[in-house]
Amino acid sequence: MKMYHNPRCRKSRETLALLQEHNQEPELILYLDDTPSEVELKAVINKLGITPEQLLRKGEKIYKEEFKGKELSDAQWIKAMIKYPKLIERPIVIKGKKAVLGRPPENVLELL
Repeated sequence: MKMYHNPRCRKSRETLALLQEHNQEPELILYLDDTPSEVELKAVINKLGITPEQLLRKGEKIYKEEFKGKELSDAQWIKAMIKYPKLIERPIVIKGKKAVLGRPPENVLELL
């Protein structure tokens, strides 16, 4: 099990705590420090079963300043998330071929 984690995010910390309560210790990927590659991000989006645009944090300042109101292709959204990893919604928990967003944290129980 892997988890794209931001320790400063309350939902990310709650999701990690919930996994630990169920005796799970996911491999933590601190994606703000270790930005996923284009291939990795595409794979995560595919496992989530969503579009790249659905993975965006549209409340982020950088989104509002640079992207709000723009129509980008899936490839362009992926490049934007790699350039500005703060745009990536979190936490993301992956187990095998499936992934879920930990919003709310209870979503991760599907993977157990």
